[in-house]
Amino acid sequence: MNNEETTENGGVSSWQMAGALGFAVLALSTAAPFFRQAEPTHPMAAAALRLAVACVCLLPFLVRAMRRGTTPRRFWGHAGAAGIFYALHFGLWVTSLTLTTVAASVTLVTATPVLLAVWAVMWKRDEPTRRTWGALGLCVVGMVIIGGYDIGVSMDHLIGDALALGGAAAMAGYLLVARRLGNFDVLAFMAVATGAGAAVLYVACFVTGVDPRPASWEAFVFIALAALVPQLIGHNVLTWALRHTTPTNVGIATVGEPVGATILAWLWLGETIGWVTATGCVIVLVGVVTAITEREPG
Repeated sequence: MNNEETTENGGVSSWQMAGALGFAVLALSTAAPFFRQAEPTHPMAAAALRLAVACVCLLPFLVRAMRRGTTPRRFWGHAGAAGIFYALHFGLWVTSLTLTTVAASVTLVTATPVLLAVWAVMWKRDEPTRRTWGALGLCVVGMVIIGGYDIGVSMDHLIGDALALGGAAAMAGYLLVARRLGNFDVLAFMAVATGAGAAVLYVACFVTGVDPRPASWEAFVFIALAALVPQLIGHNVLTWALRHTTPTNVGIATVGEPVGATILAWLWLGETIGWVTATGCVIVLVGVVTAITEREPG
């Protein structure tokens, strides 16, 4: 089923979808600055706590779904698998933030649509349209411009870049799993996924000897904010959007996150934005808008 058919059948117009995804990206853009403010909390502990707080907030929706009988065995298996991808995504990405810049880390971790487009072509499922390929090309150019300066800067930066790319691959896995579940209860699904992800990360903390506690009450507040804003708003909207459009288009929308995160890092954390980075941000935004406003041909 192509993107236009999905949108039509779901009763959501392209402009409504664009608005929802734009709102999700704004929420997602706050994640990196929140995690930076939570330092020196260990990144694995910060990621685990973010998912745990989100899970607690979502548990009432899971209980409601169970009472309604809308949580079949297939639901639990998919949500658990999504949680494992969540753990990998956040564990790798938050660690990358301690090694490289916000701009580079968030840019590389949103390389997800590139991987999804390749998967779609290989398996001939939700294949991108020509317009989507064009939008993806613009996003890749913008991403390279924003994050490219870190390559060769130092070994730590290079490791951070590699971890961020690993986080992108894990998010691609999450979106593909969530897409396959179909007409699921989004909030109940997210409750299980965040709970499973938190459990995996806490086990990893125990095995590796990482202190699972936040460094301070102030750090806890910023981690909780990372759960409430980018997680409960941003990721829930992205998961809902998978009912109405393809994983590749949802992934392309998330490429707008580096733009928002870079601007917030400039305003809040004092990270500089040069004209080259600003140019990359503009190109990314053009690509994102091109993808999420695609209409059914008339």
